[in-house]
Amino acid sequence: MKLVILAGGKGTRISEETLLKPKPLVEIGGLPIIWHIMKIYSSYGFNDFVICCGYRGYMIKEYFSNYGLHTSDTTINLKDKTIKVHKKTTEKWKITLINTGEETMTGGRILRIKDYVGDNFCLTYGDGLANVNIKKLINFHKTKKKIATVTVVQPTARFGKVEIDNKMIVTKFIEKSKGDTGWINGGFFVLNKKIFKYLKNDQTVFEKEPLEKLSIDRELSAFKHEDFWQPMDTLREKEYLEELWKSNKAPWKIW
Repeated sequence: MKLVILAGGKGTRISEETLLKPKPLVEIGGLPIIWHIMKIYSSYGFNDFVICCGYRGYMIKEYFSNYGLHTSDTTINLKDKTIKVHKKTTEKWKITLINTGEETMTGGRILRIKDYVGDNFCLTYGDGLANVNIKKLINFHKTKKKIATVTVVQPTARFGKVEIDNKMIVTKFIEKSKGDTGWINGGFFVLNKKIFKYLKNDQTVFEKEPLEKLSIDRELSAFKHEDFWQPMDTLREKEYLEELWKSNKAPWKIW
């Protein structure tokens, strides 16, 4: 089974990092977030990837084309134009990089890679990390026998709450907690090839009509994940992930 990664968006909410590079190449601990995502799946034995490129997609292609140079010690002899690699570090990954268009919506990007996946495939976003148990997720999908399975999560509320009485006196401060916002789409999908019938064209937003229609048809199952999940939509969230990595407390590091 292949993993499809949506990696074509412009990442405008974190423009401090994405002005000159695509969001999936924003680094956590000196390595692109897309690398962290691929390592999660690779730790479960998934090493065949399809990346939906768009905004500055050529940079993602260049990164993986030169992956050995990025991750290994090298001696570069400018005189005779040779490169010697020392202690070569690499991964056993097969990566298919597809240009899905700079303005294409998420559903349109998935539609464009139709010919590169099999009967079932995994899908996730190129900007979020979690310690989802991928094997349990896939087994859940197979058990439910639906067209699609979405991992649902309960993010921690951004702010704590204040309780007040009828005299407008503060009675209690309540710390930020999970569950206040209900269950939301956390990515980490498993999809059957029948999903392509729900995708019309480049302007199809996967999270809108396709998922809504699947739910109406009762073809969308929800895999609950109650542990670590964190998107990287803002610089604040990027810095939070960076701190977890630096302190050796990154829950997604399961390899």
